[in-house]
Amino acid sequence: MLGYTIASKSRPAEIMLIEDNFGDVILIRKALQTTGITSNIQVADDGQMAFDMLHRRGAYASASLPDIILLDINLPKMNGVEVLRTIKEDSVLRRIPVIVMSSSKARTDISRCYDLHANAYIIKPANMEKLVEVMQAISQFWFNLVLYVDHTEH
Repeated sequence: MLGYTIASKSRPAEIMLIEDNFGDVILIRKALQTTGITSNIQVADDGQMAFDMLHRRGAYASASLPDIILLDINLPKMNGVEVLRTIKEDSVLRRIPVIVMSSSKARTDISRCYDLHANAYIIKPANMEKLVEVMQAISQFWFNLVLYVDHTEH
């Protein structure tokens, strides 16, 4: 099967936001809405909840696999680095692009995430205007240009 862009699918983009700061969740949702891409945003506020959603356990049995994951690295229960490691070690989940969005500018955090195969590392913008710019760039690149294949194909 040929690859596809998320925008070319006849369904909303499935986005998983793994973020424990409720204020950031609201701002990221608003910024994503400005991109014009129709999306379903699933929010996990800790690493364990993210894995329940990704593995469709319990209350999340009918959850869709995301097309893309936006991941904070400072999370309760299981930090974002462990979440990233576990996603990239899974034969189905590893194909899902993971964009780390963190306030950390520490070289060690950035290096560690790329060593674990993060697809991008972005510093969380300090204001809404910059956040909208980041979400527009993510939308343009990851939803309109990048080609994907079905997650279940190997």
